[in-house]
Amino acid sequence: MYALLVLLILGVAAFWFVLKKKNMDIWFFSYLNNVLSRPKVDGPVHVLFCFVDHFEPQWRNDDLEIERARVDRWFNDYPLMAEQHRDADGEMPKHCFFYPEEEYRHEHLAKLSDMCYRGFGEIEIHLHHDKDTPENFTNVMTNFAHTLHHEHGALPVHPETGQIMYAFIHGNWALDNSLPGGHMCGIDNELPLLKDTGCYVDMTLPSAPSPAQTTKVNSIYYATGVEGGCKAHDNGVDVEVGKAESGDLMLIQGPLGVALKWRTPKGLPRIENSDVRKTMPPLKSRVDQWVNSHIHIKGRPEWVFVKVHTHGTQEADMDTLLGQSRHEMHSYLETKYNDKENYILHYVSAREMYNIAKAAEADKSGDPNLYRDFILPKPSFKPL
Repeated sequence: MYALLVLLILGVAAFWFVLKKKNMDIWFFSYLNNVLSRPKVDGPVHVLFCFVDHFEPQWRNDDLEIERARVDRWFNDYPLMAEQHRDADGEMPKHCFFYPEEEYRHEHLAKLSDMCYRGFGEIEIHLHHDKDTPENFTNVMTNFAHTLHHEHGALPVHPETGQIMYAFIHGNWALDNSLPGGHMCGIDNELPLLKDTGCYVDMTLPSAPSPAQTTKVNSIYYATGVEGGCKAHDNGVDVEVGKAESGDLMLIQGPLGVALKWRTPKGLPRIENSDVRKTMPPLKSRVDQWVNSHIHIKGRPEWVFVKVHTHGTQEADMDTLLGQSRHEMHSYLETKYNDKENYILHYVSAREMYNIAKAAEADKSGDPNLYRDFILPKPSFKPL
């Protein structure tokens, strides 16, 4: 009996050590609760699929010609891939280019805007910053939104307020000063600043295995900033059918969990964090787990939100993101998850995903395709 107790204690200690090593102690038990509380759905499930990209032409590079080659690879090859795929509404996959303010070049955005003008995606805002101030952050975000809108036709304008609006991904996952020591941000209570400068949704998460990962997982929710505090989005209030919005900012998370079917070379389960790249290809088992994570608006479980992410300008990953692996992912989505009986597939941009979430909140039901422009209209974009 004593030996069994010792073995049990050692086993628990070893398990906790593994969780801590991967920062899984932050989110693992919330994930288990999420798995156990997933709702049952009668009738077809509408799968809303959004692919967001931390699109960084200057990644580990200060050579303009390398930047141009990276952008041109997407400009030339993405349309060739996307044109071969359609969802239930006849829409192509929509790639969402979250472009870093600190890497702005007019020529790069002109090409991305042309792609978006032709229906291949939309442009949103990404930012890497450190030791920042609220005043500087406000100026940077406001000015960049103005530039994207007026120079490139990107970003929607709110029909009631006239404000230029944007979706956001924080560089280095450090939303609301959430990394230890305040690294890669520097601003406590960042959420109200985002709201004030026109941010309508944050799509930073999941960030595991980063310590910036939140306790709350696989959720669409509102978070409220805390004066003088950080990582206020660690928890929040679920967006729910028939309930008014609350807090400073909506967050739409991508799937996070433990992948039992996609394992390491040693046979160990992996962390499924929605990242897509050469070393993390979009396998069928991963697509299944994304959908089965069942991220939804509370009270509207038949609309499932799937948001995955990548860093698309890294050369080692481009063949995966623009070639056969990407084709196979979309083909699988268009067969298993678009059979019209069990599933109906909708390719959406970040803006469209937000609009559909707001439509669900407003107690809209049925076909989510009707609500792609529910609040924020499609930007015009500018062709070359």
